[in-house]
Amino acid sequence: MAYPKTFIVDVDLRSHENNLAHRTREIDRERLIVRRGQPFSITVQCSDSLPPKHQLELVLHLGKRDEVVIKVQKQQGAGDRWWFNQQEAQKEILLIMHSPTDAIIGHYRLAVLLMSPDGRILEKVDEISFHLLFNPWCKDDVVYLPDERLLQEYIMNEDGVIYMDTWDYIKSIPWSYGQFEDFVMDICFEVLDNSKEALKNSKMDIESRSDPIYVSRVITAMVNANGDRGVLIGRWKAPYLDGVAPNRWTSSVPILREWSKSGIRAVKYGQCWVFAGVACTVLRCLGIPTRLITNFCSAHDVDGNLSLDFVVDFESREEKTDSKWNFHCWVESWMRRDDLPKGNDGWQVLDPTPQELSDGEFCCGPCPVAAIKEGNLGVKYDAPFIFAEVNADIIYWRVLPGGRRQLISVDQRNVGRNISTKSVYGDFREDVTLLYKYPEGSVEEREVYKKAKRRVTQPNESVEPARLNLSIKHPNPVFGTDFDVIVEVKNEGGDDAKVQLTVNAVAVTYNSLHQGECHRQKNNVTLLAQNAHKEVLRFRYNDYAKSVSDHHLIRVKALAETQGDTLPIMAVADISLSLPELHIQVLGKAFVWEQVKACISFTNPLPVPLTGGVFNLEGAGLLSDTQIYVDGVISPGQKVSVKISFTPMRAGVRKLLVDFDSDRLKDVKGVASVVVHKKYRGMIPVLSGRF
Repeated sequence: MAYPKTFIVDVDLRSHENNLAHRTREIDRERLIVRRGQPFSITVQCSDSLPPKHQLELVLHLGKRDEVVIKVQKQQGAGDRWWFNQQEAQKEILLIMHSPTDAIIGHYRLAVLLMSPDGRILEKVDEISFHLLFNPWCKDDVVYLPDERLLQEYIMNEDGVIYMDTWDYIKSIPWSYGQFEDFVMDICFEVLDNSKEALKNSKMDIESRSDPIYVSRVITAMVNANGDRGVLIGRWKAPYLDGVAPNRWTSSVPILREWSKSGIRAVKYGQCWVFAGVACTVLRCLGIPTRLITNFCSAHDVDGNLSLDFVVDFESREEKTDSKWNFHCWVESWMRRDDLPKGNDGWQVLDPTPQELSDGEFCCGPCPVAAIKEGNLGVKYDAPFIFAEVNADIIYWRVLPGGRRQLISVDQRNVGRNISTKSVYGDFREDVTLLYKYPEGSVEEREVYKKAKRRVTQPNESVEPARLNLSIKHPNPVFGTDFDVIVEVKNEGGDDAKVQLTVNAVAVTYNSLHQGECHRQKNNVTLLAQNAHKEVLRFRYNDYAKSVSDHHLIRVKALAETQGDTLPIMAVADISLSLPELHIQVLGKAFVWEQVKACISFTNPLPVPLTGGVFNLEGAGLLSDTQIYVDGVISPGQKVSVKISFTPMRAGVRKLLVDFDSDRLKDVKGVASVVVHKKYRGMIPVLSGRF
């Protein structure tokens, strides 16, 4: 039989049906994107039937310089090998490809070879490529998650909710992860390609990408730009004039696109929730189930002693920097930990915010949440630091004349409160605190503290009851209004007391950087036995607006001390100033690839005019990052309305996210759900374009 000049006419990757079966159709319908451990098929179209004793061979290449080459076996062998089988029909050969469950994730190039009976290459087609991702639907993949509801949330959902502000006044903002937006997957692999590990030894790096522990740890290092080619530069204090203020971001997508488009130049600026949001996008896109976590009253324990020592100075106007954050965000990813003893599988903490070095890099995790709960601080990675974030003591001191320190109080219950994530059942909060720690005061909690070598206050320890009781009461005020704060001191003893009451209020950022003083006073009060004294503090917008940061937080500290040897008592309250909401109305029914309009309105709540107003809009599957500028001045109480037209690109329930910023008022958020329908003509779906 004569061998035709061109035997292999074409190779069809069957992207539409493969991507549908592998749940990657949202990423792309034209390129082949599959998940490991799950078969996929390609069709080789031939000019004739396969000649007798001739055969096809398949070879896979990974890396820009073919650092890894894999010959695909012709029959099923060991579970850790690629293999294929084929079915020939007329002039087509159907190839069923099987990847191992621990295959390397990445961009593969496939070469199809026609081999002669004596082993010569007669023909080669190698302009074929596809991407392989982790597979949390495959029971033998280490990222396997056996609950479809959780997979729909932690892999497939592109919209999230991030919780922030204070433990007793929790607010939320919408966030678009956008892991299936155009080119985001390519940028995620670009992030891996630019890591220190990849640049140092690309072959070793590529071979390690079969392991989600390695991949996730690299991502926590690369999301921040400390010491590498990472994505985001952190900045925790204004000004942000040469970049974007962290509060402005509502999505990971423009951050990743800007990093890639600018030639791997770090984007300015991020803070913890932005770092966590970007990490969540990358991890979900690569196929690792991931959720964003907020820990309220989060400790930053620099010296590893499981306590935060704060020196309180009510006399100096030079405020010190605390190390307790009102909230801190990280992510959890789901995976099996075969490198650790039994009991450490499941959710793993990963923290991309640059705080402390881990093995010489600004990365953190993965660390099993179960290990944190049980106080097993010897497991990899970074368990002592994470344990302290949710369990550290807060110890307040003050410096007496002569330089001697005086202990004011020890707080063992304030750190690690209301640990939160978005529920899989909707846009509301799920409390996961009990996954990190046993109930406060329980026997199990004390056992964990002993194991972790944290100082424990035993229930039977004798503590002299305090004569005075000090509390701070406040409303939930709106930014722009005047409001009162009440400091109350009670004398619960049997004798009268002469009390010196000192109150100090400062504007702070969410991670306790001091922005300026709002109020200060000192009073001498004589308290009769079993009586109370209330001090009413008036906070006026014109006074606090000069100091309050974009986080709209005021911290009030009060110190009460009596004459004699008794210890002073202190109370601390963080007051979160709420912001108005934007109103968003989608006009009419939305269809794929058909223009739809939305109306956005905002009313200035401040007693002063606003200038430089801008609406920032974004929505996965709806529209890319868009700005609408407001001309002129927005007077107090004035309502501003804008209309925008956009063309949805993908069907389903989508979220339209809007942020408003101006000179005096920033970070005003709004979100609207948009149900985007497929367009049908006579029951035949329109197939043009992506939808």
